[in-house]
Amino acid sequence: MSKKALSAKVGWSEANGRRWVKNFKDYIPCIVEKNKVFYTEESYKILTLIKRMSENGLTSSEILEIFKVNGLPESDSELKQTLDKYTSKYISGYIKNIADTVPSQKQLVLPVLSILSDRKPYTTSMLNDAVATYFSLSDDQRNMTYQNSKDSIFSHRMRTARFSLKKQGYIDEVSKFTYQITEEGIELLNDNAEDINEEIEELEKVIDPFEVVEEKVEEIENNLVIDLIDKLKQAHWRRLETIVVELMTAMGYGDGQVTEKTNDGGLDGIIKEDKLGLDNIYIQAKKWENSVGRPEVMSFSGALDAKGARKGIFITTSTFTSGAREYVERLETKKIILIDGKRLAKLMIENNIGVSIKKKFVVKEVDFTYFEGE
Repeated sequence: MSKKALSAKVGWSEANGRRWVKNFKDYIPCIVEKNKVFYTEESYKILTLIKRMSENGLTSSEILEIFKVNGLPESDSELKQTLDKYTSKYISGYIKNIADTVPSQKQLVLPVLSILSDRKPYTTSMLNDAVATYFSLSDDQRNMTYQNSKDSIFSHRMRTARFSLKKQGYIDEVSKFTYQITEEGIELLNDNAEDINEEIEELEKVIDPFEVVEEKVEEIENNLVIDLIDKLKQAHWRRLETIVVELMTAMGYGDGQVTEKTNDGGLDGIIKEDKLGLDNIYIQAKKWENSVGRPEVMSFSGALDAKGARKGIFITTSTFTSGAREYVERLETKKIILIDGKRLAKLMIENNIGVSIKKKFVVKEVDFTYFEGE
């Protein structure tokens, strides 16, 4: 099927489908015939999976990161586990008593070496599973994230343990995300307990420079989010409406326009998902200092009813109350998405709205496939 037909089958506009296919081209299979690209049922299956993850609040960059670390969920139960892990359950569900029971990097080093001592290659997922079994870790222990983060504590500590062992020559990355013990690693295992403990202490001091860069980039992005929210609050209300319409259009939802103030019915913008405007998304964008509550969202819902609309996006530069969020979750006849100031700023960054590139850094790694073959 064509890209247009694929998008329609998934339930997206042509522009929206084109954007998602482009972002996930490495994961969506295609067939090239006479310089034309066609897609298969497998393409549809994967794009539908991506759509479900997006509808649960994950951005394209977050989904790409999940695929990179964990691969594609292969069943509904695996998808549910992934969504539970990366959405609301663990973002707000940090439990210190559980987090404190996750083995430290120092505690992980020796089990990693012991598992690799059979000299066989292990992928990161195989190694993580084996170490988790060694410690009899529960799903909660494996999935527990850091506070205000989606990064699993266990997975992160396993990464740092692998990096330190590789840096010191005790293990080798023999192919992408695949590790094998070295002779130095075997020798370390055969040392006396005192020498092993001393070396483990030294390994804990090894710092992954890439993680330092990631932390600094995250710090820069967090500061940028704060600056963008401040600028949005200072912008003229009419400019804010234009900005959010530009953002929705850039995200591929369709052609957008700001409504005329004399006849907007409390709605600030319209996104036409198809060229004829048969399916519209209505937008309300408000500068707010206090949290937006249930009454304001109900009023927006009523404005949608007046238009006979089923889809709406309520955007604010502040936050939403729990009552407002609970209200939209219970709606059955229409879908309302709430976007607070922080998420709005992040979407602007992701889609290059209101930001420009200050400096670009490129971090490269070994292409293992380049060295394969005779």
